[in-house]
Amino acid sequence: MNNLGIVRTNIERPDPTDVKRLSQFGVSTIHEAMGRVGLLRPYIRPAYTGAKLCGPAVTVLLQPGDNWMFHVAVEQVQEGDVIVAGCTTESEDGFFGELLATSLTARGCKGLVIDGGVRDVADLEKMDFPVFSRAVNAKGTVKATLGSVNIPVVVANAVVNSGDVVVADVDGVVVVPRELVRAVADASQKREDNEEAKRMKFREGALGLDVYGMRGPLAKAGLEYVEN
Repeated sequence: MNNLGIVRTNIERPDPTDVKRLSQFGVSTIHEAMGRVGLLRPYIRPAYTGAKLCGPAVTVLLQPGDNWMFHVAVEQVQEGDVIVAGCTTESEDGFFGELLATSLTARGCKGLVIDGGVRDVADLEKMDFPVFSRAVNAKGTVKATLGSVNIPVVVANAVVNSGDVVVADVDGVVVVPRELVRAVADASQKREDNEEAKRMKFREGALGLDVYGMRGPLAKAGLEYVEN
């Protein structure tokens, strides 16, 4: 009838070497390298300046105003994982704070992405536990209603499966399907190399009009230059 009350304990994760390679690139580069897909809605923002994360997702489905499933999810975390949490309906309550971050850090967790609220932000920053959230909200939650762990969840309009790699930085959050991590890391490296070549030309004074071959298409579109 629904996916509530389920904890999947055996999830597939990508090769850690591929995850490490992917972690070298920013969200914008990865998004472009994947064909401009995979982004979460831009209202998910870092809780503090400088936050960034990359790792396989342990997914959590929460109920509004209830963080019970976070405590269930902690047990499923392995070194290098990140928690990705959605909710059965919109909620901006403060689901997550310093104590849960302390517990997750002890398990090797590398951060949190949540389509909901978080609190204790000053402590999270001191801990250097990266969090990306919909809101910062001091309002607390209860522990009363079952959700699920490691089922597909929708987070800020993006579907996230357990084991997918989630990358987040100041530009946003992007989801890379587990089976594509190696290919996307390769494509990101290729894009980065291409951009470095263009960067060197721009430093030497070249114009985008010439680097990107725009003059012909602009003339064909009817662009005219006039002296006054």
